Amino acid sequence: MTDPAGWLSYPDAPRILTPPPGPKSRALLAAQARFETDAIGYPHYFPMAPARAQGSTIEDVDGNRYVDWVAGISVLNLGHRHPRLVAAMQAQSERIWHALELPTDARIRFLEELEDALPGTMRRHGRVLFTVTGGDAVETAVSLADFARGTRGTVAFSGAYHGVHGGAVGLTSGRRYHAMSPFAGTTVVRVPYPDPYRPVLGSGDGAADTIAYLEHLVADPHSGVDEISSVLVEPILGEGGYVVPPDDFLPSLREFCDRHGILLIADEVQTGLGRTGRMWAVEHSGVTPDILCIAKTIGGGIPVSMVAYRADLVKELPRGFHLGTYRGNPLALAVGTEVLKVLREGDLLERTRHRGATLVERFREIGRAHPAIGDVRGRGFMIGVEFVRDAAARTPWGDRAKAVRAALFARGVLMHTAGAWDQVLRFMAPLTIEDELLERGLVAFEDALDSLEAAPHGRGVRSVPTVPSGMPEPLRPASPAVPGPVVPPIPGRTFPDDEAS
Repeated sequence: MTDPAGWLSYPDAPRILTPPPGPKSRALLAAQARFETDAIGYPHYFPMAPARAQGSTIEDVDGNRYVDWVAGISVLNLGHRHPRLVAAMQAQSERIWHALELPTDARIRFLEELEDALPGTMRRHGRVLFTVTGGDAVETAVSLADFARGTRGTVAFSGAYHGVHGGAVGLTSGRRYHAMSPFAGTTVVRVPYPDPYRPVLGSGDGAADTIAYLEHLVADPHSGVDEISSVLVEPILGEGGYVVPPDDFLPSLREFCDRHGILLIADEVQTGLGRTGRMWAVEHSGVTPDILCIAKTIGGGIPVSMVAYRADLVKELPRGFHLGTYRGNPLALAVGTEVLKVLREGDLLERTRHRGATLVERFREIGRAHPAIGDVRGRGFMIGVEFVRDAAARTPWGDRAKAVRAALFARGVLMHTAGAWDQVLRFMAPLTIEDELLERGLVAFEDALDSLEAAPHGRGVRSVPTVPSGMPEPLRPASPAVPGPVVPPIPGRTFPDDEAS
């Protein structure tokens, strides 16, 4: 192992002392199942009880240590308890915790820092409206677009995830979310996202067919679409499977919106703040949206979100246009200011681009030896590994992706699924993760694949690890138990300096 001096993470991860879930984790999981709703999901994917976390690693109550490739679903781009974020929160905690919309020093410092970090022509020419969650930001952005244009109607894409509360659920594409909400997406126009691996419109080589379909919607009086105020888009699909669209998609979408006086809303809740190797994913295409949705990493783990928009978009919004007691919490804003500073200083974003490109090639190299991997794509630290039953037919294989997730968990690496069939494993580790932990995770990833392919009938470990009694039975399917976890031998190799700088 390289010298751990300067590491933010636990240097001995992954470390499995007791096959997870250990006895202490089982007790806490059982207590949670007794007190909480059975609607929660993550205890079934990662059945352990965290005790503490550091950098890109988590330790559970049984002393097991995990390499975290989930990062709170891209909430922790700077990792767990980054020292500068901890210091910022501690300093603010001695001043004021809650201030409604009154102008604290923390609020103004954050707004000044954010103004300088906004993309393209929005930089120093933007306004900010604070919200609470990512879904709240998206819903507010659509309301803002409707208000600015005086019309209603939003284009949203297949595979989109924009939140599941209130009106935002209508913007999200998954039927399962619609079924659980009374809010209907009556003003949402759904268009296929240009997916090069699974194209619906055209060959997948470019965005021309998607734009042609959008032109049909606005130009054909019999398209069935009465009016459109905005187009809402994720620069890279998140929950939809980490789908990277063709390079011409966002520029063409920007031109389409400009031609028809439609506002472009970029949902950068998951893609923003360095995740793709740029501050904002739209910067890869040189596109500036009219409205930008910001959440997740901006609070470093403390809930806060916001909408940034062009200053000239509306002359003024009516007082109370959006309400929320916890909007712009001073603790979160103090942390957010430091998040922006860390991302803008040094070479972290450049390193993320280069290391991400290396990781894509490493996953593809593994994929060439494992036919269950149909596609690997991504930008920066937003990488999707798609599993298929048949490479030629590209038949989604969600059970295999879930089984790999379980096998990785047994080996002390956390990685989560995405995609319409949960067929994609997504890499979304903190940008600050140490090179050696990346290498150990890749070793565990390949070892997990090997173990599944060697198992009788290709079943291998079950897709949902063993959970303690007290968990709902429907989520505990009968299948082989998780084998004892393996701490793989670590070669100690790191990425070459020229690839990681």
